[in-house]
Amino acid sequence: MKFAFRFAGLALAALLFAPALTGYPTAQANEAVIRKALTQQFPGASIISVKPTPYSGLFEVYLDDQLVYTDAKAQYIFDGNVIDLKTRTNLTQARLNQLQAIKWDSLPFANAIKTVKGTGARKLVVFSDVDCPYCRKFETELDKVDNITVYTFLYPIEGLHPKAVQMSKQIWCAPDRNKAWNDYITNKTVPNNDGKCSNPVDATIALGAKLKVSGTPTLFFTNGQRVPGMVPAAQLEKLLADSGAK
Repeated sequence: MKFAFRFAGLALAALLFAPALTGYPTAQANEAVIRKALTQQFPGASIISVKPTPYSGLFEVYLDDQLVYTDAKAQYIFDGNVIDLKTRTNLTQARLNQLQAIKWDSLPFANAIKTVKGTGARKLVVFSDVDCPYCRKFETELDKVDNITVYTFLYPIEGLHPKAVQMSKQIWCAPDRNKAWNDYITNKTVPNNDGKCSNPVDATIALGAKLKVSGTPTLFFTNGQRVPGMVPAAQLEKLLADSGAK
């Protein structure tokens, strides 16, 4: 469950546009001090890590799967994205992706629909909801990418798409899962079965929860990087290259 804060966004903006401090915060404002202060303020929070940042004397605090920022004495909590104005890079999202990276070899690939295009040399995992419009759009972008093996984990988000669980099971139970997936994503063609075969859909839902997959599509690359959301083919090509895929 997400942890709730009172945010001071304007204060964060003021700090970020101020001149950056030289070097990193010193031991005068150390991890132990911040942990103690935040534990007192938020006794139910799970503080995973506290790290100094190179901008404006802030510390990043990774807690309850969120990345927030605090001052040296943990008197203020700042929530929001830190943007590098020179490169237009979202530093907060980039850091979250790093913190939430996975071990590629730990994934149960047998529970995914495997699609090989061309040589299949490059590899990608996609957690996808059958009724997610962004997943459908992403599939059209995937059509533009060659020499790739895609592992599609059927990850229905029932709160958004009540029929997605049943439909995922029917797709898995089809004689040709790849065809059933493509037919449904493309034309909403419903597989002709009751979805009662042995299937991994419930296990994938549990896996997604464990990996903190909160939306679809969510992409994972062989270097463990996680990228949430739909990305165009050109960006996907770059992400594959950055992950070491050739």
